[in-house]
Amino acid sequence: MSRFARLGFSACAGIATVVLASTGCGSSSSSAAPNWQLSWSDEFDETSLDLTKWSVDTGSSFGTNQEDYDTADNLTVSGGNLVITAKQESLDGASFTSGRIETSGKFAQPYGRFEARIQLPEGQGVWPAFWLLGDDYTTAGWPQCGEIDIMEMRGATPSTVLGSIHGPGGDSYTQAFSLSGGATFAQDFHVFSVEWQPGVIRWYVDGNLYETQEADMFPASQEWVFNHPFFIILDLALGGTFGGPTTSATTFPQTMLVDYVRVYTNGPADGGT
Repeated sequence: MSRFARLGFSACAGIATVVLASTGCGSSSSSAAPNWQLSWSDEFDETSLDLTKWSVDTGSSFGTNQEDYDTADNLTVSGGNLVITAKQESLDGASFTSGRIETSGKFAQPYGRFEARIQLPEGQGVWPAFWLLGDDYTTAGWPQCGEIDIMEMRGATPSTVLGSIHGPGGDSYTQAFSLSGGATFAQDFHVFSVEWQPGVIRWYVDGNLYETQEADMFPASQEWVFNHPFFIILDLALGGTFGGPTTSATTFPQTMLVDYVRVYTNGPADGGT
């Protein structure tokens, strides 16, 4: 997902759907297991959003044709969870309201393990996401700044999430992960994560590796820009270029529950802070 409009090209030979651990477009070279050390987290154990860690992103001009206007009123912290609620109500020309938070200007990190435990909503046009954006986006612009989508989901296919990267040219390198047996991501919490090291990013759902993207797999025409600090974004969008339009069958309110967000470094070997 992006605050900017983006293209839907996939560099893989189609978007693969997996139900068990597997690698995406290629496999990475073996290396020693990282020694992850916690560098930042929010457990959402307070009674309100910690504004020393997060900024509330308001408005609707995110370049993705979303149908929602994001406000602080759609963000609460309750029962140890961040609750992002999408409502069917008109505001400033939008047909819905929802919420979006980010750590821009407060926390950004190059490399590491980024993870969140989330229970997702479902329904046509519902578009929840947990993603990273390069902290130089105000100067470099998108997609030159780089974007790492740790998890995004089309609510019309509630058993499947996608992991993607976007870089110069706007091309999307994407793989999908699906639950088996008819289970959906709305039924329970799941842990979505990436392990990001110099030249390689790996995606996991509940510890299952399903995608690997590497710098040396990129075509010569594509610059690997995933080598500098990125900040975190959590949001629940409606409609838009990715999620597709909502319909009369889409029920409201919709909620996205986030149990925690944790970030780790691998010390000096990781280039982490």
